[in-house]
Amino acid sequence: PQVAYREAITSTAQGVGVFKRQSGGRGQYGHVRIHMEKLPEDSEKTYVFRDDVSGGVIPKEFIPAIDKGAQEMMRQGPLAGYPVLGVLVAPYDGSYHDVDSSEVSFKVATYRAFKDAFMKAQPAILEPMMAVEVVTPDEYMGDIMGDLSSRRGMISGQDQRGKAMIIKAKVPLSEMFGYSTQLRSMTQGRAAYTMEFSSYEKVPNNIANQIMDER
Repeated sequence: PQVAYREAITSTAQGVGVFKRQSGGRGQYGHVRIHMEKLPEDSEKTYVFRDDVSGGVIPKEFIPAIDKGAQEMMRQGPLAGYPVLGVLVAPYDGSYHDVDSSEVSFKVATYRAFKDAFMKAQPAILEPMMAVEVVTPDEYMGDIMGDLSSRRGMISGQDQRGKAMIIKAKVPLSEMFGYSTQLRSMTQGRAAYTMEFSSYEKVPNNIANQIMDER
């Protein structure tokens, strides 16, 4: 089973990218500086592009190529190749060559500027957290809560419904594989659970390093 990890930044940074190639005949030249910042938590958008270039340092016809290059990087993040969430990208400076500059050269320069800024902006890997609700006879509560805690779960509440107890928790999806078998085993098949997506949250550093090594 695959977990849909995501990548994000936690601070603001600037990055620079240059693509320069000369191989006989027409060359390639693109140079862009970008500002990158995290979008507000309540933003409905995953990506925002803002053109802050002034003074003609980058001709207007190359701005869409910068936008396109940034969007391609959003689909495959610099840390481990997972999609990026919640980033504003704003080119603000750069330079061009009358003959050698092209859309391709500015797109490649943007790849490099995006990675430069992203890696400076305290990047993180995010994991899907699931809202888990377990309905169980009360004699199994201790075992279930201990098991959820061992799965990096955070207990958020407990209620009584008739003779059954309801345990609510947020648990990383990566830790929930095989849970139904474990729950049956712990409760002799007398407990049941439901699970739905809750939010994305930062992965602990040791697990993030493991994810990046595997990728």
